[in-house]
Amino acid sequence: MPLLDTPTQPPTRRPSLPERIPELQNGDRLSHEEFMRRYEAMSGVTAELIDGTVYMASPVRLEQHGEPHSSIVGWLVAYRSRHPDVRLGDNVTLILGRDTDPQPDACLLLPESRGGRAKLVDGYVHGPPELVVEVAASTASLDA
Repeated sequence: MPLLDTPTQPPTRRPSLPERIPELQNGDRLSHEEFMRRYEAMSGVTAELIDGTVYMASPVRLEQHGEPHSSIVGWLVAYRSRHPDVRLGDNVTLILGRDTDPQPDACLLLPESRGGRAKLVDGYVHGPPELVVEVAASTASLDA
């Protein structure tokens, strides 16, 4: 029997699935780049990278953290009202080094014209602000 010529179909390609970015886990050891990739892919999560280790936020109590935090932010808002060129941040990520991205409760930044050292890059603070405040009553073992 003669062989019949049959048209050959090109192999079908499966559509590639989007990359699944792993969620951050407390205790992960990551580089700054990997931490930021995962952190920006998550929503509603507070995490910090300290010396290459991920620390996830713990539940916050009113008396131990919420009220002191509010008082500190109120004090800093009052200060900024008298010094309008000062920048005030509440829970912003600071990029301080290769593997250190803390998220303190509050910070103040001076403008460069007044000797400020930190710079804004893509909305993140790069470098040390002039004042960093962390309420540590609820996480004293981590914040010490």
